[in-house]
Amino acid sequence: MATYVGMDVHKKNCQAAAMDEEGTILKEEKVENSLEGFEPFFRDIEDAEVVIESCYSWRPTYERLKDLNLDVTMAHPKRTEAVTKARKKTDSVDSKTLAHLLRADMVPESYIPPKEVRKLRDLVRMRTKLVRDRSRLKARVRAELEKNRIRVDSGKDIFTKKRKEWLRELGIYTVDQYLPVIDTLDERIKVVSKRVKEEAGENQDAMLLTSIYGVSYFTALLIVSEIGEIDRFPDPEKLCAYFGLVPKVHQSGETVKYGSITKEGSGLVRWALVQAVFTHIKSDSKLTRYYKKVKKKKGSGKAATATARKMLTIMYFMLKRGEKFRPF
Repeated sequence: MATYVGMDVHKKNCQAAAMDEEGTILKEEKVENSLEGFEPFFRDIEDAEVVIESCYSWRPTYERLKDLNLDVTMAHPKRTEAVTKARKKTDSVDSKTLAHLLRADMVPESYIPPKEVRKLRDLVRMRTKLVRDRSRLKARVRAELEKNRIRVDSGKDIFTKKRKEWLRELGIYTVDQYLPVIDTLDERIKVVSKRVKEEAGENQDAMLLTSIYGVSYFTALLIVSEIGEIDRFPDPEKLCAYFGLVPKVHQSGETVKYGSITKEGSGLVRWALVQAVFTHIKSDSKLTRYYKKVKKKKGSGKAATATARKMLTIMYFMLKRGEKFRPF
């Protein structure tokens, strides 16, 4: 007989509840979030099935449970909350609630990509964080110049090698402290970007996506790693919905209205697709023509979003069929 274990995960500890097939609580304990903490709890439990909710600390917890050869399900927090509200009218999703949902086969699951895919995600996300850190520091330098009444055109790159020398000659203490950090980030970004290119070059799916003009190695590897396995999406509409590129639907009676996009899923993927679109439209293709057509009616912003959705749809079929991009 299976035993269903719900775990309310926190960084240092987890609240665990074990339940039998009849819904009876067999044991409930607060355990340390470590392999040593989990082992005593599961030692006398046979055929344990475990559910944890996706959260900030999910990965180390998941890995520790898998190290114990346990069957682990990841609950989607937003959808799990919707289910529990419908049943219990409460915001609380505790360990016993999770165990009940698992027993009833009602857990809305989150996708857990294979370890190799998680490593690729870590790589592209790290590069993103480094670039964002550098952008913030550059913005601070500009703010310091503004404080010192030194006006610089906002569209002008003041971080070229020659202009950095000019910045140092200004003798502003705070700017002098920021510049070496920016230099270090420049070097780290180069190193990580090289690694991204190498990983993309060894990834067949990523290389397929780079056949689309405007899709860089970074964008290709980002999308491939965030998708994980294309076969988990039965159609391109599900893929577009996964990345929040479909419109919100408001229905009242027989009236259906469509709003802005849902913005579910990775905002980074949506941003990368839109950037790819703005580069792609410099070429001649069916996507470019579609963009221009929508732009005439709705403006460049909505045209870019619509074209990003169409580009993602094309990517879906490219990955499913193993085909390169066909401009026409």
